[in-house]
Amino acid sequence: MFRILTTVFVCALAAPAQQAPKGWTKGKGYGWVYGKQDEVGALNAINHPAAVLRALQSVKSGKVYDLGVPVDKRSFKWPGHASTEIMSYRSPGGVKRQKDIAPFTGNPKQMAFHSCAIYSSDNVGTQIDGLGHITSGADDHWYNGYVERDFGGDFGLMKMDADTIPPIVARAVLIDVAGFKKMDALPSNYAITVKDLQDALAAQQTDVEPGDVVLFRTGTGRYWGEAGENHAKLAQHDSAGIGLSAARWLVEQKGALLIGADTSGIEVGTDPENPKIPNVVHEYLLVQQGVHIAELHQLEGLARDKVYRFVYVAMTNRFRGATAGFALRPVAIH
Repeated sequence: MFRILTTVFVCALAAPAQQAPKGWTKGKGYGWVYGKQDEVGALNAINHPAAVLRALQSVKSGKVYDLGVPVDKRSFKWPGHASTEIMSYRSPGGVKRQKDIAPFTGNPKQMAFHSCAIYSSDNVGTQIDGLGHITSGADDHWYNGYVERDFGGDFGLMKMDADTIPPIVARAVLIDVAGFKKMDALPSNYAITVKDLQDALAAQQTDVEPGDVVLFRTGTGRYWGEAGENHAKLAQHDSAGIGLSAARWLVEQKGALLIGADTSGIEVGTDPENPKIPNVVHEYLLVQQGVHIAELHQLEGLARDKVYRFVYVAMTNRFRGATAGFALRPVAIH
């Protein structure tokens, strides 16, 4: 009798089996499955309280890792994006001399203030690409069939902008490819294969579970420095990344719902399997699968401490119309 009761008690404590994320089918991935009006994509699968609770329950030490890189006008960026300029718009001297702001005119404590005007691309620094970032076909469509002629505007995207990216609290895994290969950083245009990912995961004794955020490390982030100012050094390694086969494996076989890296584009500069199609991984993830892309994440601290499992927390700046949540400061909580 005692043995029977003990068995029942242990079974009652066992955690329920993790179900496949809503909308994900092994062998197919995610895709246009969340309804005709959907603008969220694969993140629908974790955008609910049960997924958040499951993620938070996996926290072990409470240590927080800053995954954001600092940005200024010198920062390295992918071609086609504007540089960042931060200009003093108001200064203490100007406020006092011009006397054009009533509360600071004749202030008995001689108070004043600083404020800045910022000119920047929406694809600089640590960022998450929105699903409207990449278009495809003669009709310039993006995820879920939204098309440029209907939803492209003079003041940013009218649908699927960065503001549609919900707050993300999710279980996550780091795949340290550079560390597994015992390299400071992967060489230029190195194509990370499925086998590379599998071997690195096996060495870490880690696996990707359906519904995970996946961040893989090339080592490029070790050269970011003060603000990504060493363009030549970063460019030596920034074009390393995954090709289409690796992206498909992560999404369709493992269930990754957001994929990121420590580079400006996450994908290999030229995919040896698709040499004539630039940014084939972006088109596959953003347009076909509705899987967001996380770029220029600082992964050196996680790699140094061999933290391969953690909770990923990120919120984008609420710039409506922007194509990416940019200059972010996501965190990993171990």
